[in-house]
Amino acid sequence: MRVHIDQDKCCGAGSCVLSAPDVFDQREEDGIVVLLNAEPPAELQEAVQEAAAICPAAAISVEQPERV
Repeated sequence: MRVHIDQDKCCGAGSCVLSAPDVFDQREEDGIVVLLNAEPPAELQEAVQEAAAICPAAAISVEQPERV
């Protein structure tokens, strides 16, 4: 899994940080999302998927690796 964020879309709601605090944080000055881990381990992937799904600004996208 590879996580991508679009800081220009982010509205600073913080739902991603609540869902996956080991992967997402927020800038102190404006609350915009900061990606802490672009390739989270397997045990965090469900939380990351949830964060992407509930993001009100659709600022998080998740790319799954192609299986060979």
